Amino acid sequence: MIVSSSQPDLIEMGKIHYSRQPENSTKSCKARGSDLRVHFKNTHETAQAIKHMPLKRAIRFLENVKEKKEIVPFRKFNHRVGRKAQAKAWGHTQGRWPKKSAEFLLQLLRNAESNAEYKGLDTDHLVIEHIQVQRAPKVRRRTYRAHGRINPYMSSPCHVEVILSEKEEVVTKPTDEVGKVKKESKKKQRRILARGDY
Repeated sequence: MIVSSSQPDLIEMGKIHYSRQPENSTKSCKARGSDLRVHFKNTHETAQAIKHMPLKRAIRFLENVKEKKEIVPFRKFNHRVGRKAQAKAWGHTQGRWPKKSAEFLLQLLRNAESNAEYKGLDTDHLVIEHIQVQRAPKVRRRTYRAHGRINPYMSSPCHVEVILSEKEEVVTKPTDEVGKVKKESKKKQRRILARGDY
């Protein structure tokens, strides 16, 4: 298909957009999943728990969630969520172990990790800089009730995007005691000159 200059740019229409761009694209990698058949609310809470975590720690955390060794705190979508003792580690009271959400996020993180390896980044220093979960269009089904009625039986899928960035090592400024000049007030300088202590 030939696109003339007067028509809108049709090539850009199918391009995948992320809600934000990494600060340093050469030291970052991205991955996303669209229309994932997993609960939006559970996935949102799980994603918020691993945000800003190092990649290796996030993968270990999600594996522990699947085995119920660590819990996901439910802070936003917490209506009728039970209180759990494990949630005290997060300074919270309510939490769950959303196994399916953990599995989907693990797949996404492993995809992003392989993208990082392909780009030549150091996977040991990767941190989850950005992770976002958005609602996808609901999938409609129906359930049949008594007296010939029909009720909706909807699912709440979601879109997930993640950006991993290589953590830069902090270099401390060397302390030079030799090159430092001690600042003194003019009054003190006059007193030193008068005594001849210099």
